[in-house]
Parts: sequence; structure tokens; C-alpha cells
Amino acid sequence: MKRIVQPEILDTLPPHDPRAVGSRNDLRRINRLMQNHRLMARALEKCGHDSAPKSIVELGAGDGSFLLSVAQTISPRWPNVSATLLDLQKNVVPQTLVDFAAVGWHAEIVVADVFDWLKTSDAGEVIVANLFLHHFEDARLAEMLRLISERAKVFIAIEPHRASWPLVCSRLLLAIGCNDVTRHDAVVSVRAGFSSNELSALWPDKKKWELTERRAGIFSHIFIAKKSGGDSISELVGRASSRAARTVWLTSAREGARPTNLRHSEKIN
Repeated sequence: MKRIVQPEILDTLPPHDPRAVGSRNDLRRINRLMQNHRLMARALEKCGHDSAPKSIVELGAGDGSFLLSVAQTISPRWPNVSATLLDLQKNVVPQTLVDFAAVGWHAEIVVADVFDWLKTSDAGEVIVANLFLHHFEDARLAEMLRLISERAKVFIAIEPHRASWPLVCSRLLLAIGCNDVTRHDAVVSVRAGFSSNELSALWPDKKKWELTERRAGIFSHIFIAKKSGGDSISELVGRASSRAARTVWLTSAREGARPTNLRHSEKIN
């Protein structure tokens, strides 16, 4: 299925338009059904292991409910994180900031164009996006990914998986009470979604980054870019084994033994 990017109605409506409000409510329900917040939480913990980042930036944060759900999931293990909610419109209500504070995270709202912000800010350790990248044509998307790669250590995006079954399901949202805006935009989103390694192909610097891209669940597609922190594990293990082998050889030589028959397990112990 060829990728087709078309305008979505929600992006054209004022924040307080009743259809926009209804559609954002629909999106919160759809995100819960898709479990995207849990996918993101697991990906963040996998990238960060036991160490929480100081800051997380969400691009296209909308009303902030997605990152709030992520925070509520991982805050017991990742406390005291600063969250930046970036969007072109101010859709975040004060209660959302209160809810972030309740789990020990400090959230701030930034109303700006994503390209302008990435060009002028220091960004953060971790940048995430949920159902945002599919709004952009490949050329514009490649530019965004380049800017992200220059400013973050980790980037994680969850997007629609572009395939026949998600497209069929996107046409059935009336059954769960979604409004006309959501029903239209869901079909457009799937057609503009991703499959295979399309985002990896657009990432600018593959040598210095570890890239993971795959289908996640039935409807989602996840992309993870983590900046390499130095040598790979295999390289470190290889060098450690070599150093250990040389140590055993020197010790054996001093004692007058012949080290040539040492087994590999003996070299590294």
C-alpha cells in the first residue's frame, strides 16, 4: 500500500470547536484501546534501563493526555522528570499540569512550530512522538528527523501501521461512537502511516545510532533511535576477552607453563 499524506480535519479546527473537542476525546479512547502509552513506557524503560532522563519532550503533544498516561505508568520508577508538551495549538488544560505534578513530574506547555523549535532550542535527552510523524511528507519528515538527531539522545515514535487490516478497522469507528472528524482522520492517518523500515531509511546518521523499527500490536508501528554510547557490547566483550587471554598468557609464561592449550573459558576466567 503506497503511503499517501492528506490533510486531517482536526488540524484545521480551532481548539475549542465542539467537533475538535469531541475528536480529542475520541483520540484519548483510541489511544487507550491501542495501548500506545504502554508501548511508549516499555520503550522508554528499555532505552533508559534503570536511569530516568532529566527531560522528555513530546512533539505534537495535543492536549498532553498521552504523555500524562506514560508518566502515570512509569513515574514510580522514573520520578522527577521534566516534560515539555510541544504543539502548534494550546490544547492543554490546567488540570493536566496538576495531574503531572501529582505523579512527581513537572510539565510545561510550549506553543510553537516543531521545526522552529527544534532549530532554536536545546531540545532534551529524550524526544517522543505519538501519532504525529504521519502528518508529514517524506522530504519534510527527513528534515525533522535530522533536527531531532542533532539534539536528542533517544527518539521514540509510535505511528499508525499502514496495512489492510488497520485500514478496515479505521472505517469502523462509528461502532464505538467516534464523531465524523475522528472517522475521517483515522482513515487518512492509516494511509499516511508507516510499514517496514521506512522511518529508518529517512534517519540521517545510521552509524552513530541504534535503530529499531517494527510493527507493534495490531494497529501501531514503533520507531526507536538511540544514540550509540560508544563501542557495542560485542566489541567490549571481545576486547575484554583478549585482555584476559593476554593476562593468562603472561601469568603462565612467568610460571614456565605453556599457554597454547588453554580453552576459551579459561582465557576469560
